[in-house]
Amino acid sequence: MDLNTVAEIIDARQPTPWRPGDAWLGGGTYLFSEPQPHLRRLVDLSRTGWTPVERHPDGSLEIAATCTIAQLSRFAKELTTGAAPLFEQCCRAFLASFKIWNMATVGGNLCNALPAGPMISLTAALDAECLLLSQDGLRRRVRVADFVTGAGRKDLADGELLRSITVPARALTCRTAFRQASLYGLGRSGVLVIGTLDPLDGSLALTITTSTVRPFGLWFPLPPTAEQLRAAIASAVADDEWFDDIHGLPEWRAHMTFRYAEEIRRELGETAA
Repeated sequence: MDLNTVAEIIDARQPTPWRPGDAWLGGGTYLFSEPQPHLRRLVDLSRTGWTPVERHPDGSLEIAATCTIAQLSRFAKELTTGAAPLFEQCCRAFLASFKIWNMATVGGNLCNALPAGPMISLTAALDAECLLLSQDGLRRRVRVADFVTGAGRKDLADGELLRSITVPARALTCRTAFRQASLYGLGRSGVLVIGTLDPLDGSLALTITTSTVRPFGLWFPLPPTAEQLRAAIASAVADDEWFDDIHGLPEWRAHMTFRYAEEIRRELGETAA
């Protein structure tokens, strides 16, 4: 879609004072998908040259905000850690053509903060942390689970930039379980639940996304009983926090979340035993 209110595109490598009507341009798959009448100028991140995915000496994984879904998928095929399968599962959770895969960015998916964003699911489940850069050069770090605060809402100040997302080394060693549901065979995700089992202490974490307006993370020092798990979910997610749109009613989303959570408990609990 043509954005006929945009009068200028500038290179993000050349710092320019932020002004009303500015927006960061990553892959542009959202920006150019619908009218943006409030925009006047785009700050293009495509030439920043940030390494898409980088493994640090401490074993952590830093994913640049400009890393495309295709680049992340290719990188993940070389991973041999316990959580490696989860990357491809979440990449495949996109309702997207190969064209979108090669343009859409991990950072854009997080910053859109849509409940169905699978990069939110992936990084929240792996206890990842966002690196945010302000216009005055200050840096701050926010957990992905806290970065997305609601449907379409995120902890991002005006002009602030999501630079990268870092997955800790310990999370990469976890055994994972993945469950996803859509109303239609090729429909947008309506429910996505991920479990992670820590091989070091045997703790189990459950991350609920897509069915809720924001990510919910539950942690258990040992795999819980079915009753404990159900009670924990019911206590964590309020009635008005189940997402409601054309892709699924709240009642259906809640039902499937409880069902998948129990399946994951059994799958990972048997491994722990």
